[in-house]
Amino acid sequence: MRSVRIRILATLLVLAAVGVGGWQLMPSQEDPSKTIKVGTSDVVTSLDPAGAYDAGSWALFSNVFQSLLTFDAGGAKPVPDAAESCAFVKGSDLKTYECELREGITFPSGREMTGEDVKYSFDRVKKIKSDVGPSSLLDTLKSVTAKGLTVTFHLSSPDATFPFKVATGAGSIVDREKYPADGLRTDSGVDGTGPYELTAYTKETKAVLAPNGHYKGAVKDAGRPVELLYYKDAEALNSAWDKKQIDTAARQLPPKTLAELNPSDPTMRVSEADSSEIRNLYLNTRSSSPLHEEKVRQAMAWLIDRERLAATVYEGTVDPLYSLIPAGITGHTTSFFDAYPQRSAKKAKDLLEEAGVSLPVRFTYGYGTGRASAADEAAELKRQLEASGLFKVTVKGYEWTDFQKRWATGKLDAYAVGWVADYPDPDTYGGPLVGSDGTMNTGYSSKEVDRLIQASQQFEERGDATEDFRSMQDAIARDVPVIPLWQAKEYVVTSEDVGGGQYLSDGTGVFRLWRLNWI
Repeated sequence: MRSVRIRILATLLVLAAVGVGGWQLMPSQEDPSKTIKVGTSDVVTSLDPAGAYDAGSWALFSNVFQSLLTFDAGGAKPVPDAAESCAFVKGSDLKTYECELREGITFPSGREMTGEDVKYSFDRVKKIKSDVGPSSLLDTLKSVTAKGLTVTFHLSSPDATFPFKVATGAGSIVDREKYPADGLRTDSGVDGTGPYELTAYTKETKAVLAPNGHYKGAVKDAGRPVELLYYKDAEALNSAWDKKQIDTAARQLPPKTLAELNPSDPTMRVSEADSSEIRNLYLNTRSSSPLHEEKVRQAMAWLIDRERLAATVYEGTVDPLYSLIPAGITGHTTSFFDAYPQRSAKKAKDLLEEAGVSLPVRFTYGYGTGRASAADEAAELKRQLEASGLFKVTVKGYEWTDFQKRWATGKLDAYAVGWVADYPDPDTYGGPLVGSDGTMNTGYSSKEVDRLIQASQQFEERGDATEDFRSMQDAIARDVPVIPLWQAKEYVVTSEDVGGGQYLSDGTGVFRLWRLNWI
């Protein structure tokens, strides 16, 4: 089992005396009703947990909904939240998982949560099976039963990672009287039991959050009121930060701004942490795609220059990535470096000639507009591929929701997408990304890879699955349904009078707004 590694490189105020540092670490006596404004360029796809599987939506979900389990800051194993306790049933071979709910958890209506609400929440995710929802994450869940405060999950195969999945946004518990069983809720309301209540919401603009006085769960200290402000792109977020319109900026300021952050600047606090977020180039393997032939995809892998991409487009704020599983996580390898150790137009050309395809190979590359440096990244990858004369790339940007639907329905030849770990385990880079029923929907299906993913889930001691993950990544480097590009670092910037930014996000998929406080 890997442990999340937090490397705080700067806590931002460089203090001259220990005495000064002492008061800065203590909560202030400021008006507790004063709102902290947090800016992000992430997007909320849906307020309904059955209809969203993206970082922006799940960041909000982790504040307004509860799951049975959650993750403590820096934690590697899930801990009880809405549940009093959870465990695999002894003798079930990791196929039966049972949870006991806390007593007295109430929805905004005043109705008390029961096991039926939990069952309903999981059942509707599976039944609705939204194109951009998290149903693929629950692929081993066969059925759910409930009796009183007891909930029992019946799995189709042994899955030691199921507790991790329960702790994600896919496990958000909704009020069964407020959400339809067979369709998404489409208004701007939320009926959850998280540490915050959503008091107002304007799509793509703002979410207003107030501490939930009725909350019962893992969070022990009530947070401050928060306004979560959404900006169309990194530049707009940066402008808001420069104008002091927000107190905290997260996910994500432009690379140039991040590269120039000064830990000695007394007007701000910066935390930089290792992150398990990655970005991959996904390739459509369907027979109708110009990238259908394996040798064509292998040729592309010979031409990608990750070091240049990281150094120029991202100005050193990301690290080149050569495997599906990032550094710092059990099972990390350098499978793509081993298979394609240095750029070679000659080897790429030889492969394309063996494939018998017409040159240059023409395909369309799609990306989500407003996503940090996605446009610059697309231009650089186009340049790298076309420099060989072997490929001709048409680049197209799409609004985020449209982009999601296009890749989910197989309408793009190639597309780059960032992936924030659902939970701190290598399994989150397996089934969702390269499994036959994965969310990235490249059309790729490999019995070998599916077998390795399923085999890895049988080990309760996660380090024992290392060999399966290594073999899986070797297979992916050979088949190339995806080309790893880079691994991110986690940056959070706050004004000098806001603390707790270093706990906001740590690669577990939880966005801890309640940890922010006035200093």
